[in-house]
Amino acid sequence: MTTPRCLVICLAAGLITIVYPVFGHPVFDHPVSGHPVSGQNPASPQSSVQRSEHPAPPTRDPNTAGYVTAKELPDRVNPPANADGNFILGPTHQVPPSAQDEIPKGAVIEFTMNSSDSKIYPGIARDAGTFGTPDPVDPAKLVVTTSHPAPYTRKVAVYVPRQYVAGSVAPFIVGADGPDLLLFSTLDTLIAEHKVPAMIAISIGNGSGDAQGSERGLEYDTMSGVYAEFVEKEVLPLVESQAHVKLTKDPDGRATMGGSSGGSCALIMAWYHPEWYHRVLTYSGTFVNQQWPYNPQTPHGAWEFHEHLIPESAAKPIRLWMEVGDRDLFNPNVMRDNMHDWVLANEQMAKVLAAKGYHYQFVFARNAGHVERAVKQQTLGEALQYVWQGYPVAGGEKGGKN
Repeated sequence: MTTPRCLVICLAAGLITIVYPVFGHPVFDHPVSGHPVSGQNPASPQSSVQRSEHPAPPTRDPNTAGYVTAKELPDRVNPPANADGNFILGPTHQVPPSAQDEIPKGAVIEFTMNSSDSKIYPGIARDAGTFGTPDPVDPAKLVVTTSHPAPYTRKVAVYVPRQYVAGSVAPFIVGADGPDLLLFSTLDTLIAEHKVPAMIAISIGNGSGDAQGSERGLEYDTMSGVYAEFVEKEVLPLVESQAHVKLTKDPDGRATMGGSSGGSCALIMAWYHPEWYHRVLTYSGTFVNQQWPYNPQTPHGAWEFHEHLIPESAAKPIRLWMEVGDRDLFNPNVMRDNMHDWVLANEQMAKVLAAKGYHYQFVFARNAGHVERAVKQQTLGEALQYVWQGYPVAGGEKGGKN
């Protein structure tokens, strides 16, 4: 049942941030990024911030001038799973029925990773009650002085479908902010109906915290190949040994997914390592100026995707499904850089992807907030089918190539 949406007001460097929780999960915000997260460590400094009731956030019209032209779908209808382009769905959202009892259920294997065992991410955290401040010389840069080394643990959940044949090489999908039980149950149904390959799903917990100066922010918002390298070198070998599976090396048999900063991370993984990943799925992708530490090569963080990187680069072999809600995050005054509008960022992503000839599907969801669960419930099955278009479906043992 949906709990009332509420207002969070934080004061830092004279800025006000408004954030809305989604479906009753604990949500914490960063007063500069304005980026909410249902994190693994709810005992965060933001939990003591004043909360009060507030009307719904600004509702954007998908037919706004400058937004992409999109096809309006009948209420509760998803786009075709084989169609590129832009679509508008809602205002209500049809939740598919639960998987039938006779459908084979996959196994889920969980293990824990410690920061002390990582050579790539030894761990950072931001001091309680402290935040970054805009650089007075360049307000697009954020100064964080209270981030320091700190340990963490993360859970990794591995879904292995019943149809997986022991010893075979399987395709897989890597997801952020795990465990993602909805992903696992959706795959049970789709695999049984032969709509997607019998894939392994690897749902990786974040390293705690959120936004600039945190471990999660460092992992997900950094514009580089480091997180993909962490997954490749430190996570996937453990997945194979703990879950007793073999994972394909074929980038066409590998997908990434996530919501919010996990969504931008999903594209970052494929963008910087297209030799590893060709398929990407995002909800409310944080394609905004969220990166820290500052990097002069990508000074505007993930905003650079639609501002410079995609328009100015040769098209990469990436197939992308993405969604944004009409009440998604909007913080026009944050850092006074005009690069913290999640709806505008995703609209501009659709525009530049179309211009470069990418295979992509963009869903604008009416009556939806940030990573709205009802929208994910309605669309995840279709999104997975779209992302895996062109890949062999009949039997997981035939899906991947070494």
